[in-house]
Amino acid sequence: MTTLGVNIDHIANVREARRTVEPDPVQFAFLAELGGADSITVHLREDRRHIQDRDVFLLKETIKTKLNLEMAATEEMLEIAKKLLPDLVTLVPEKREEVTTEGGLDLKINTRYLNNIVESLKDSNIEVSAFIDPVHEQINYSKEIGFKYIELHTGKYAELTGHDQYIELQRIIESAHNANDLGLIVNAGHGLNYNNVKKIASINNINELNIGHSIVARALAVGLERSVREMKSLITSN
Repeated sequence: MTTLGVNIDHIANVREARRTVEPDPVQFAFLAELGGADSITVHLREDRRHIQDRDVFLLKETIKTKLNLEMAATEEMLEIAKKLLPDLVTLVPEKREEVTTEGGLDLKINTRYLNNIVESLKDSNIEVSAFIDPVHEQINYSKEIGFKYIELHTGKYAELTGHDQYIELQRIIESAHNANDLGLIVNAGHGLNYNNVKKIASINNINELNIGHSIVARALAVGLERSVREMKSLITSN
């Protein structure tokens, strides 16, 4: 059965927009777990635009499920991960000018460097995943470098419609099967929402889906009425 990892970066985005203390992503991780999340995902970016160091260490101490730390393959992040000891590290590409991660990690570049990062994390008993595009070459490099997990980038699938989306879906299905045949555990994510997730979730060899933005957006919709009513009650109770 496919499990669900909930990315709470966008909760921190709201907090950092005002440089204040709320909403606290650590509290929202608890609510995500109450809703059935099987793991919590956060991306600690080099520029700390949303998730902060404090968040990841508190999450590690408080969540009851698993912590998936997305990070760039840098020495700074490596040291943080080895102190934090998350259940899973997912190595992702990172550009400061991007709004969100735009594509998969190119494992063909700096293969030896990535191998050293992966081995260092594994020496600390941390499982390691690579966020990659659904391309056969990248899957082969994942195995060669020493990753146990991969996360297939579903962003292109999410952006397409009709026959083009179908073609991309077949590419993801084939990639999941190929990776599984190599002994890799396959996760997937990016751009998935309430309208397009079911076809990805139905792929037999998908272990976990990581979804954030659409869940947070849905929470704003279904929770806004109640929050307004509570505020109105406080205002009018005098």
